Amino acid sequence: MAGSDRTNCRFCDEAVLARDTRLANEHCRFLRTSDPVLVGAGIIVPRAHRETVFDLTKEEWAATYRLLREVKRLLDGEHHPPGYNVGWNCGGVAGQKVFHAHLHVIPRFADEPLAGKGIRDWIKEPINMRPAETTDPDLKPR
Repeated sequence: MAGSDRTNCRFCDEAVLARDTRLANEHCRFLRTSDPVLVGAGIIVPRAHRETVFDLTKEEWAATYRLLREVKRLLDGEHHPPGYNVGWNCGGVAGQKVFHAHLHVIPRFADEPLAGKGIRDWIKEPINMRPAETTDPDLKPR
C-alpha cells in the first residue's frame, strides 16, 4: 500500500513532531518549518503515514480543512500576511521530497521580490512544456 513505510520518515519522527508541532487535532498537525526565507510558513501533516493527499481518508481531509482554518487564524495574528500560497506536491516529478503527505501553508507579503507570483507561474513557463506536446520548434527544449 502507498505510504505504508514509516521507517526514516521525518514526519513520523516523535522528536521532530514534539519540537515542531504548533497546532494539532485528532488527525493532523501543523508543523513549523525552519526556512528563514518563508517567514511563518509551515506544513499540515496527517498523523497517519500517508504518501500523498490522494491517500487521505475522508476524516483526514475534514481534519486538514479544520486545522487549515486554525493555522490561518494563528498566522494572521502573528504575521498579518495579505495572502497565502497553499498546496500539495504529490510524487517526485511534482517536487515531493518527503513521501508523507503534507500541505504547504506559506504566508505571502507585498514587499517580497516575488510578490504576485503564484504556485503555477513557474510551471506555466514554455521551457516546462513536454517535448511530445510541443509543435512550435521555437518552444522545444534544446
